[in-house]
Amino acid sequence: MSILSSALERVKPSPTIAISTKATELKAAGRDVIALAAGEPDFDTPDHIKAAAVKAIAEGKTKYTAPDGMPELKRAICAKFLRENSLTYTPAQVTVGNGGKQTLYNAFIATLNAGDEVVIPAPYWVSYPDMVLLAGGTPVIAPTSQENNYKLSPAQLEAALTPKTKWFIFNSPSNPTGAGYSWDELKALTDVLLRHPDVWVMTDDMYEHLAYDDFKFCTPAEVEPALYSRTLTCNGVSKAYAMTGWRIGYAAGPEPLIAAMRKIQSQSTSNPCTISQWAAVEALNGPQEFLAENNASFSRRRDLVVKMLNEAKGITCPTPEGAFYVYPSIDGLIGKQTPSGAVIADDEAFATELLEQTGVAVVFGAAFGLSPNFRVSYATSDAELLEACTRIKEFCENLV
Repeated sequence: MSILSSALERVKPSPTIAISTKATELKAAGRDVIALAAGEPDFDTPDHIKAAAVKAIAEGKTKYTAPDGMPELKRAICAKFLRENSLTYTPAQVTVGNGGKQTLYNAFIATLNAGDEVVIPAPYWVSYPDMVLLAGGTPVIAPTSQENNYKLSPAQLEAALTPKTKWFIFNSPSNPTGAGYSWDELKALTDVLLRHPDVWVMTDDMYEHLAYDDFKFCTPAEVEPALYSRTLTCNGVSKAYAMTGWRIGYAAGPEPLIAAMRKIQSQSTSNPCTISQWAAVEALNGPQEFLAENNASFSRRRDLVVKMLNEAKGITCPTPEGAFYVYPSIDGLIGKQTPSGAVIADDEAFATELLEQTGVAVVFGAAFGLSPNFRVSYATSDAELLEACTRIKEFCENLV
C-alpha cells in the first residue's frame, strides 16, 4: 500500500516553478541564462512598506493574529475595495491568506464536491485546474483564441456552463496573456451569468494595477452588482507592490463563504505572517504614486518585447492590455528543425530547445492549456529583454 494519497495522481507540479528551477540550476552551473519564466516583478518592495515591517518588529508585533488576518488589515482591504472598486464589504466578509493562491484554494476546498464543475478560460494560470482537482472538482476548460485577443466570448461562456457548474474563474488582466476585459466586454459575460443563478464567480484580480495605455480595470461585482452575493473577489499585494515573497493575498465575499474559508485556514496554516500583514496594511493605506512609475517601465518593456517578437520569423505576438506577460504564437514554427536536427514538434519542444541552445527560459503554452504558444515575463530589465529577444529572433531564423 502506497503512503501517498490518490489525490496526488490527479495533479502535476507547477510548470512555471519547474522551468524557473531549471534556469536557476543552469545559471549556477555557469551557463549564460536569461530567465523569463517567473511571474515576479524585478522592482524592490517600496521603502515605506519595508519600514512598516521593521517598525512592527521593533514594536513587538510578532504574535499570532486571527486565523485569516488581523482587523487592521481587513479594514484596509475594505477601504481599498470601496476606494478603487466601488465595492462595500465589512471585515467579516474579508479573508487574508498566505498569498493569493491560498485564498483560491481555500474557496475550492470549502465549496467543491465530487462532480462539481469549474469553468476555466484557456489559456489559464497553471494552478487553477490542479487546485480544482485537489479539491475534488472537475475543471471545464473553455478555450479562447488569438483572433479574439485570448478573451472569452459570451457564447463560449454560455456553451461551457452546465447544471453541474459551481464556479466560473475570471482573471483580468490575465496570466499568461496580459489580456484585459473592458467594461462592455465584462458586462457581456456577466449578462450570461445572470441567466445561471447557481453559478458562483471567482475573480483573480492580482494584476489590477498593472494596466497600460487606455485600459481601465474593472471587476465583475463592480460591473454587475446583482452578482455581488455570489462573487468572491480575490486580490493581493504580490505583483503591483512587488511583495511576492511577503505572501499576502486576500478575498472578499458573502459572509457564509468567508466563514467556511476561515474554518479551512484555521485548521491548516492559521494566520499569515504577522510582519507581512503590517507591511500589507502600509501597502494598501500608504503612498501609491510608485505604481504609475512602475507601470511606465512595464509599458515600455511590453512595447519592446512585442515589437521584437513580431519581427521574429514564425512568431506573432498580440499587444496585451496589462499584467507583465506576452503570449506569442509559434504556429509558423511547428514542424521546423534546429541546425542539429531537433524537431519543433510543439511548444514544449520549442521552449526546451530555446533554453538549451540560447539560454533563454520561457514557459511553453501547453502548461497554460492553449498551444502552440509560449509565455514571456517582461518583469526584468530592458537590457536583459533586449538580449533575450535578440536570441529568440536568431534561434527562429536558424530553424529550417
